Amino acid sequence: MDELKLPSPCVVILVGPGASGKSTWAAERFAAELIVSSDRLRALVGSGEDDIAASADAFALLDVVVRQRIGRQLTTVVDTLGLDQERRLGWLRLAREAGMPCVAVGFDTPAEECRRRNRERSSKRIPADVLTSQLRSWSAVKKDLPGEGYDDVLRPTAVRVVPNAFVESTAAHARQAETPVGLRFGLQLSSYTHKGPKAEWIREVASRAEAAGFDAIYVMDHFRQIPQVGRAWEDFLESWTTLGYLAACTTRVRLGTLVSGITYRNVAHLGKIAATLDVLSGGRAVCGVGLAWFEAEHKAYGWSFPPVSERYAVLEDALQLLPVLWGPGNKPFHGKVLDVPDTMCYPRPLQKHLPVLVGGSGPRTLRLAARYADAVNVFGDVAAVRKAATHLGDRPVELTHLSTTLVGKDSHEVDQLVQKLRPRNVNPARYAALVNAGTVDDQIGRFRELSEAGVAEVMISLPDLETLDTVTDVISAFRV
Repeated sequence: MDELKLPSPCVVILVGPGASGKSTWAAERFAAELIVSSDRLRALVGSGEDDIAASADAFALLDVVVRQRIGRQLTTVVDTLGLDQERRLGWLRLAREAGMPCVAVGFDTPAEECRRRNRERSSKRIPADVLTSQLRSWSAVKKDLPGEGYDDVLRPTAVRVVPNAFVESTAAHARQAETPVGLRFGLQLSSYTHKGPKAEWIREVASRAEAAGFDAIYVMDHFRQIPQVGRAWEDFLESWTTLGYLAACTTRVRLGTLVSGITYRNVAHLGKIAATLDVLSGGRAVCGVGLAWFEAEHKAYGWSFPPVSERYAVLEDALQLLPVLWGPGNKPFHGKVLDVPDTMCYPRPLQKHLPVLVGGSGPRTLRLAARYADAVNVFGDVAAVRKAATHLGDRPVELTHLSTTLVGKDSHEVDQLVQKLRPRNVNPARYAALVNAGTVDDQIGRFRELSEAGVAEVMISLPDLETLDTVTDVISAFRV
């Protein structure tokens, strides 16, 4: 049976008579910290899980815990009988106020099976008349559930809570298995904090990336670590120097920046650097350019940080200048803001057309890419990619996509990786969403959806490069 994927975070309300299997089902499918159980709370405020006299206090505490968890946007599985409609609708209302999906799971276990299980219990045995009353109530409740407004009313099937990026990935994975499509994969390196000699480490990563089937390796073009990734004083290698080293360490992958800030270098000099890399790599260079956004980096290095409009003017000129530099002769270039009297650049790139990739998802950036570039790199979900594609017009411009990606062989390994890597102040579900943590099959489905949205290459940044080999299984699904 296919596994149903619920979006994280969500609220799951279990509904059914005693001994119908609610607690067992929940324990098999959800981490203990996600389950709010009336039995466990009865033991906490009373003398044990079967201390019926403590029920009122236990339910009062349950309502507090559920409210607090939903308020913190935490997946919450409410494990009670769930037969009280007022309570159910109260939890549903809390979920709606928090903008969280809410599903009910109905346990329509046959009455005789419930009675048999109850008789065989060594503890928490329900009085026969009480169980009969619950079974009678369930007969009415199961008719009410579909009309109470939940996002879905489920049977107790195989479920897993996943980041939103993977909710539809099961069907997409099936489409990839049935009618495979091709997709290129790039590895983005964004951190250099590995202990030991940097040269040995990056050579090993490059070798593993080629062996894993990656088509390209990209590096960020910064001079100090950016706040989204780490601390400013962490080790950080200069991009184009690193690419030159990688050219000598690799034989197949394309090499480029993702992307070079247009304010960081004289643009003609940037063109010369890219052409040199192309020659030394045997025709494997990609020239990534972007608007540049990191004002603190400019200030730290004593560079001016022009207004956005001025940077756009430089970017537009650069997109026109670079192909001229890489072409024959030495004709002058006179743009809106750039003036290059002599565009001689020998040796010229080995590639007949050295590809230019623009980074950015803003409408103005996309329009420039549509007019001048070979590719544009965007980020976001499938809907964001489709929206970006509407700005590209009829000229052939490839869409590429960058995302942080954490891959595990199975859901157990994914959970272990999330717990290992997440910052202490970030809850596991939030971190899993930030890094797109999913299984090999999850990722195949996600990338198939991106491909269907028009993406030709996915660039992934791995939070843990030890997982690089696992990505092989994802890449191989797109080799057609």
